[in-house]
Amino acid sequence: MAELDFPVSYLYSKDHEWVHTTEDNAVYRVGITDFAQSQLGDVVYVDLPAVGDAITMGESCGEVESTKSVSDLIAPLSGTITHVNDALEGRPETVNSSPYEDGWMYLVEASDPEQVTGLMDEEQYHKLVQSEEA
Repeated sequence: MAELDFPVSYLYSKDHEWVHTTEDNAVYRVGITDFAQSQLGDVVYVDLPAVGDAITMGESCGEVESTKSVSDLIAPLSGTITHVNDALEGRPETVNSSPYEDGWMYLVEASDPEQVTGLMDEEQYHKLVQSEEA
């Protein structure tokens, strides 16, 4: 557990997605956490939403396929997809090697930026992970 990374400036969902603000405070970068990628194993395919898609907080908006399983990407915020990380199409393993940097999934313009207040900070998320590992 000690080797997992939980960046302090990020917010986290109970579904193991992270959210990080961009220069435009209404647009958020989203990906899966270090814990999520470690549980999935080697990521071999990522199915992301398309630019322009509307996503709804708490609902599936894509999939991550690994050598172990297929897992839904659950939207941590509602909004419209403004950009996707096309690099993951050819290099899905980037999700494993760099989940918070190069392995990000998409950018979403939040329809209700107040939804971020329902996300966890690093300390709260760390406790969630500890409880799931127990």
